[in-house]
Amino acid sequence: MAVLQGITELFPISSLGHAVLLPRLLNWPIDQHAPDFLPYLVVMHLGTSIALFIYFWRDWLGFLNSLLHRDAPRSAADRRLLILVVLATIPAVLAGFVLRKWLGDVFGSPPIAAFFLIANGFVLYFGDEISGEGVGTLDELNWKGALAVGIAQCFALIPGFSRSGLTIVAGTIAGLKHEDSARFSFLMATPIILGATVLEAPKLLHSGATLGGAAVLSGVVAGVVAFASLWVLMRYLHTHEISAMKPFSYYCAAAGLASLAWMAFV
Repeated sequence: MAVLQGITELFPISSLGHAVLLPRLLNWPIDQHAPDFLPYLVVMHLGTSIALFIYFWRDWLGFLNSLLHRDAPRSAADRRLLILVVLATIPAVLAGFVLRKWLGDVFGSPPIAAFFLIANGFVLYFGDEISGEGVGTLDELNWKGALAVGIAQCFALIPGFSRSGLTIVAGTIAGLKHEDSARFSFLMATPIILGATVLEAPKLLHSGATLGGAAVLSGVVAGVVAFASLWVLMRYLHTHEISAMKPFSYYCAAAGLASLAWMAFV
């Protein structure tokens, strides 16, 4: 589960969809109602968010510096980018508070997750077709484009839709290069994932839950795998501007169809 989290959280193939599908397909004995399951999830997400902070530490240091030293050379540009990240984060925060439990209950079954994984493949494919070869940088992103990326992120509450995939596609349609769109997507992801972890912490304290060795190890594994996945993905996007999302779209469509066939006939 930790390796799965580390890979699928950042690759545009839906971590939530895989978390719903794979335990069912592989008959993993996972009890989501067990008292140690929530701490396990929280620590894995904490590991992922730490990996994001470490990878993009220069950006976050630039944001901090822009607030403390307003006359620094990159201050205005970094403050502007920080404002856009905050703006793009707001829709998902609101949607998460209002709709997350309902969406999980309604769409959280494996067959429906497989269907939306196929739909995610179509979004990635046709998103690449529409956007073509992006040329824009983050310094050229306007508030409308940032808000569009933030709204796209809301659909990732549905298992099968990828948060990174939808936001990268939205960014490229807004004119960004794939690499810059991914960078903006992951800058948005950091406070979202960390915030979800913080929100779950009071539940742990209230229930008196403790962290076992397996949970801590899973958090470390998820963080290490997430960092490695991010390193691979960002370098891939740096060298593949045209049709960069196509391989992931093929995978999602094939995985969704194979999952439906497996559940129907096995």
